Amino acid sequence: MNVEEMKITDNEFLRQFETEMDGELWIIEYSQQDRKIFLTKIKVPEAVSDKQSDFIEAVLSRISETNMRVVPTNPAIAGFMRKNRRKYKDLLPVGMNI
Repeated sequence: MNVEEMKITDNEFLRQFETEMDGELWIIEYSQQDRKIFLTKIKVPEAVSDKQSDFIEAVLSRISETNMRVVPTNPAIAGFMRKNRRKYKDLLPVGMNI
């Protein structure tokens, strides 16, 4: 499944982005403050951890539509954004580098 086909749901009650794949729930937890969204935890099944970057990309795409700034506090998400910094630098708060 590619990024465009992933159905990302924002579960505001649990403060997490979710998608279901192969009967398993994938989660990125977040907290919000002002116009910033802090991505704090990612839960992806071990067997498909190679697809984790697709999930992160889909969530970042969803966030980019909201005019929010992203603060990646989770090492995996920060690492993904660092590898793709040209694509996602506009999502970071002003003055923040990763």
